[in-house]
Amino acid sequence: MSSLEQTLSIIKPDAVERNLQEEIKKYFIENDFLIKDQKKIHISKNEAEEFYKVHQSKPFYGELCNYLSSGPIVVMILEKENAVLENRKLMGATDPAKAEAGTLRKKYGISIDKNSVHGSDSLDNAKIEIDFFFKS
Repeated sequence: MSSLEQTLSIIKPDAVERNLQEEIKKYFIENDFLIKDQKKIHISKNEAEEFYKVHQSKPFYGELCNYLSSGPIVVMILEKENAVLENRKLMGATDPAKAEAGTLRKKYGISIDKNSVHGSDSLDNAKIEIDFFFKS
């Protein structure tokens, strides 16, 4: 049984720098996502470390945090049936070179690090991530 879900999407610094926000948002809308809320922000390295703390034991953690805090990002709450899974399909593999044709990362990603978009990987993480950026 499918149900309406929310997921977090981030348009990362490399994509914002290349001014791809509207193109990426349009892609979500064309794929029946509703953008419930959005804002353009620039987070600090400490905030990036807090956001990515689930990855802190991994070798790429430091670079990931440096990167996410390196420039403005656009954070969005996306809503749709099975939003988490549908967004992950739309984004494609983490490594743009391995992502399927037509996915956001294949289209816009530069490298495994600069892959243009982030999306929650589970409903639980979606709630945590949405609260991180949108709870006042």
